[in-house]
Amino acid sequence: MRIQLLGPVRAWRNGAEVALGPPKQRAVLALLASRANDVVGVESIVDALWGCDMPQTAVNGVHTYVSGLRRALEPGRPRGAAGSVLTSEPGGYCLRLDPADVDAALFTRVHGDARRLRGEGAAEEALRLYERALSLWRGEAYAGVPGPFAAMGRTRLRDLRLTAVEEWAAGLLEAGRPAEPVAELTGAVADEPLREKLRWLLILALYRSGRQAHALRVYEETRRLLSTELGIEPGAELRSLHRRILSGQPEQPDRPEPGEVPGDHRPAAPRDPVHDVPRPFQLPPLARGFTGRVMELALLEKMLDEETAHHAATTPVAVVDGAGGVGKTALVLELAHRLVDRYPDGALYVDLRATGQRSRPMSAAEALAQLLGGLGVDASRLPAETAARATLYRSLLHGRRMLVVLDDADSADQLRPLIPRGTSCVLVTGRRRLAGLAARDGAHLVTVGPLADEASARLLVGLSGGRLDGQDRATARLVALCGGLPLALRVVADGLAARPEVPLGVLVDQYTEEGGRLDRLMVHDDAAASLRCVFETSYAALPADAARMFRYLGLHRGPFTARTAATLAATDRVATGRLLSVLVSHHLLQEEAGHQYRFHPLVGAYAAECALREPPAHRQEALDRLRTGSVDPYPWLLSGDGGWQNICAAAL
Repeated sequence: MRIQLLGPVRAWRNGAEVALGPPKQRAVLALLASRANDVVGVESIVDALWGCDMPQTAVNGVHTYVSGLRRALEPGRPRGAAGSVLTSEPGGYCLRLDPADVDAALFTRVHGDARRLRGEGAAEEALRLYERALSLWRGEAYAGVPGPFAAMGRTRLRDLRLTAVEEWAAGLLEAGRPAEPVAELTGAVADEPLREKLRWLLILALYRSGRQAHALRVYEETRRLLSTELGIEPGAELRSLHRRILSGQPEQPDRPEPGEVPGDHRPAAPRDPVHDVPRPFQLPPLARGFTGRVMELALLEKMLDEETAHHAATTPVAVVDGAGGVGKTALVLELAHRLVDRYPDGALYVDLRATGQRSRPMSAAEALAQLLGGLGVDASRLPAETAARATLYRSLLHGRRMLVVLDDADSADQLRPLIPRGTSCVLVTGRRRLAGLAARDGAHLVTVGPLADEASARLLVGLSGGRLDGQDRATARLVALCGGLPLALRVVADGLAARPEVPLGVLVDQYTEEGGRLDRLMVHDDAAASLRCVFETSYAALPADAARMFRYLGLHRGPFTARTAATLAATDRVATGRLLSVLVSHHLLQEEAGHQYRFHPLVGAYAAECALREPPAHRQEALDRLRTGSVDPYPWLLSGDGGWQNICAAAL
């Protein structure tokens, strides 16, 4: 079996071409071939073919397409017999074949070998492998195949091919063979006209081939295009090359640059604009006393390593989501500081302000302006349009290994323009689970929960200035109060350390008594460090109907079902399920086994406060609905929890 993805999707069995059927059936084969020997779930296939526009018959359609492919790929298979090439597995399907029989996988492997040989100085052998890799292409990747997966794969493979063309052309220039890449570079520039590195290589190849006038004409075309499309001038390296060609007496650099033949008195190869400014290192300092998160750190590192190993030209993106105050930023910064040495071109950081206390979320255009500023782009050269800024940003990071940390993200749409292509890495934090970024863009999502009791105790003891040394009982009481939220633990630890004159027992009693718990977990001159303010920003981001549901749920304590929620808020089953899903995705509610839900204790205290925002008559009606139903309306009255009794008394 041989599969072609680098062009129209085609397949051959024993040398004879296979009729693959309609476009979506070919799309299924393309997806399975791109992940040869891996099990691909039915839901993943549905998302790859239809994305958000899936019909009700999508799953049945997948089964139909798989059946059609089996008949085409294994025509001699007895009816009802298990397939040996396209097999059914628990939850999905698997195409079993040698990855070398898929041209896209073979291209990636040969390209990687060529890069390695070039780095080792085996220039001629590297050029042969570059030429072999490029010869595998038969047109646009996934040609004729519909769906989101094909569109994303097409873009990824096109970028990888252009990178290979650039490296191959630079190798020919180094070997003193400038005329050979001109035709290929001309075609590549036509396909990707805004890619400055391609144009630089074409101009240099033309100049070194004795075609100075043609080289100058390409430069002028480049200048007009960048001005018209992006509102910018060519980069510093293109302008420098232009000046040297015009002078006819190019200066000899102090040392050979990449792409320059030693001793050659012609224009030197460019340096990326990223290198025209000091290497950026914008990561904030690590949180003092960071502890725990061993499993989360190991999982994230494994994800990123596997993504880099298997998809060398794809930027790995990891999104860490979780409730406010759970320590997402501390975790990601810890990971970033561990990884930063792998990214020699620097680290960028942007606070996207999704949950800022006094400001709206940062737009993608504003974030790109900050990122481009970190890359040395003068504000006066910034394009006005978001798309143009994203193009410039990706061009500057092309071929670079840079770590990008995007803190406190609001949505997938805000993030997509900020994700570069190639060998960089992006780490994101946010309070919402961005499922769309995983489905459409291949991001890895990791949800962070509260710290375990042991890690909570270590953090609390380590930051309390010695107040809790050897005080296991007091520590346990405070750990229970904070519910594993690092922000709450840090506020309590700071309060203990700041008041050494007050006996420890008095302070512990003050923190752990029920009434006014959130009042004691406040930092009065810093809203971002106060639990009530943190929860308020999450609540403010909710749609109006989800916020209403949250307020009504604040009348109830302990685990509850969707039925309880529907009774309290007077909503139907479908609306209740949707609203509970919204609250779970915003990490204001926890979904448990057995179709049960519960609040984190501190979030529950905040929800109870929010319940008092409903008019008294509405609260009474909700409690009456519970009283007359089969659900126990007042479970908290049996618990002896005075704080909740007070809240419910106020609600009544």
